[in-house]
Amino acid sequence: MDIIRNNKALMNEIERIAEVAGYLWTKGWAERNGGNISVNVTTLMSDEAKMLPALAPARELVEKVPCLGGNFFYVTGTGKRMRYVAKAPFENGSIIRIAPDGASFEIIAEQPVSPTMEIHSHLMMHNYLRSIGRNTTVVLHTHPTDLIGFSHCKPFLESSKLLTRTLWSMIPEARIVVPKGIGVVPYAIPGTLELARLTIEQLRTHDMLLWEKHGVLAVGDDIIDCFDAIDTMSKSAQIYFNARWAGFEPVGMTDEQLDALVPAFNLPDCY
Repeated sequence: MDIIRNNKALMNEIERIAEVAGYLWTKGWAERNGGNISVNVTTLMSDEAKMLPALAPARELVEKVPCLGGNFFYVTGTGKRMRYVAKAPFENGSIIRIAPDGASFEIIAEQPVSPTMEIHSHLMMHNYLRSIGRNTTVVLHTHPTDLIGFSHCKPFLESSKLLTRTLWSMIPEARIVVPKGIGVVPYAIPGTLELARLTIEQLRTHDMLLWEKHGVLAVGDDIIDCFDAIDTMSKSAQIYFNARWAGFEPVGMTDEQLDALVPAFNLPDCY
């Protein structure tokens, strides 16, 4: 579709999404069709592209997203593998247009690929963040093995502070890259509104969340930055588990060492 393909800014963003999809697969975080991505591309759409006809009937949303009326998103497809999104993003995802009243959406490019089953949850998250004045454009969900492992340990599930301080203490970059820490979302069936609402509660104070026995979700203004945040915390998790496998409890950075990073890097003073 020339209207889309000739839009250099839009295609650059699609290529970056495909790049991250490839990283998720290479990391082992995207088994089968695990994970999903949505990115607000409204500012990258030309006036002509915004007027493209729908490729399939409009689909009603289970909950209105009034703050997203008239917005456009690239969304990975339902049942699609990240390894294929990396190679062919428009065969494994689509661009959707939100109705002006935020009650429904239409697929407009390039093929009528049905969006991820989590589309309602993703849009609710985007809508919430926009409602509090944040122009966050990315919601990224994936399945990092090591971080999911922490969600099988009761003390970490019961305390976001304990989980965050433990991961922060493995390497200084963890606090620098993920300064708000990790929120913990109790288990809920994937794809449900219950999971979406539990997630939104944690998005009030965090940009990265651990879904119990399921995966990780990151929100932000840049798809690469979201990946980097998860990757950094995954490295911390690997250091922790490697120490445990070697037969000792990792000492970690002290509270004083961690807190010294706050003024040094102008970080928010969380936890």
